[in-house]
Amino acid sequence: MASLLSDADLLRRLVSFDTTSHNSNLPMSDFLCDYLDRPGVAIERNPSPDGDKTNLVVTVGGRGDSEEDEERPGLVLSGHMDVVPAGEPEWRSDPFELIETETGYVGRGACDMKGFVALAVNAAARAETERLSHPLVLLLTYDEEIGTLGARHFVDTWPAERSLPRRAIVGEPTSLRAVRMHKGHASARLTFHGVGAHTGYPHLGKSAIEPAGRAVVALAELRRQLEAEHCPHGEHFGEVPFVALSASRIRGGTAVNVVPDRCVIDVGFRVLPGMEAAPIAERIQLAVTEAAGESFEMSRVEQSPPLLLDDGNDLYRAVCELIGQDRTVSVSYATDGGWFATAGLDCLIWGPGTIDVAHKPNEWMPKDELSLASQLLEVVVERFCANDR
Repeated sequence: MASLLSDADLLRRLVSFDTTSHNSNLPMSDFLCDYLDRPGVAIERNPSPDGDKTNLVVTVGGRGDSEEDEERPGLVLSGHMDVVPAGEPEWRSDPFELIETETGYVGRGACDMKGFVALAVNAAARAETERLSHPLVLLLTYDEEIGTLGARHFVDTWPAERSLPRRAIVGEPTSLRAVRMHKGHASARLTFHGVGAHTGYPHLGKSAIEPAGRAVVALAELRRQLEAEHCPHGEHFGEVPFVALSASRIRGGTAVNVVPDRCVIDVGFRVLPGMEAAPIAERIQLAVTEAAGESFEMSRVEQSPPLLLDDGNDLYRAVCELIGQDRTVSVSYATDGGWFATAGLDCLIWGPGTIDVAHKPNEWMPKDELSLASQLLEVVVERFCANDR
């Protein structure tokens, strides 16, 4: 077992690992395994299919728990280890070197979400195993930023008979507000095929961009239709109470003097809790088919499910009581919690930092918020792991 670091020093170490999604997260995972290794702690890797990345499952205590206990007491603390790229020229310091200012810590991932990961890891490192009546589990994932891939892999591969505690906190930056619902995100790829030719002889070719252009117009009309429709739980989503749809990327053609033989449109859409992505995908296909007048290929690229936690859930109520929250808070981004919920976990989204600075240059975490989150997390762990329930 490594020497216990302060939350700030542990955050500094975690930020120093460049876990941008195109890199392996194994060096950071190895560090965490060494840091947490001690008697009474079980550490398991859940590797990606290519073995270049891994999820980590760390279990502390829980001596009296039974796998057959339907209540599944204890607590899961979950965070993703990957970060978005940090190539923006506006960075005022090395993104992978944590900089301490008077009020906060600056670095890629300081907010989203290595700040919470540091708190969760130290909560596990400090926990006295003999005092934990129920397990404290860390579930740390890879590739959340590119489509919650690690969480989906975990749900698909973790043995069903080895169920985790039912209650889970996913520590995305919510400014310490308890979030019990979020939208899901799905994407589709539309591929149009033409016939390449010299533009001096256009009759010998067939443009793939022209039907794609008609498809973009049809998608804009579908977007307007979706914005006018009532959706379940829409009252909790402020200015965007509808399914948000966007044609986000178009790639077509090779040169200005070549009739384009291929054009690809990437479409994203965000469904609300209680909705399925498949019916929206069907509407996309129908709208484009009618408008394009040409055959095309449509493939689903990825999906992150929405999340809905019952407002009577005891974990949600406990955290709301701690922070004095008396209203439902939702977010429009997707999290690993959507996949975990499909595996029977009751997921609360709660963590320090604000999403407003995530994915931006000079991302930072307020000192006072990190400190307060550490104190609150200690209370929650004590309540759900150390006390008999």
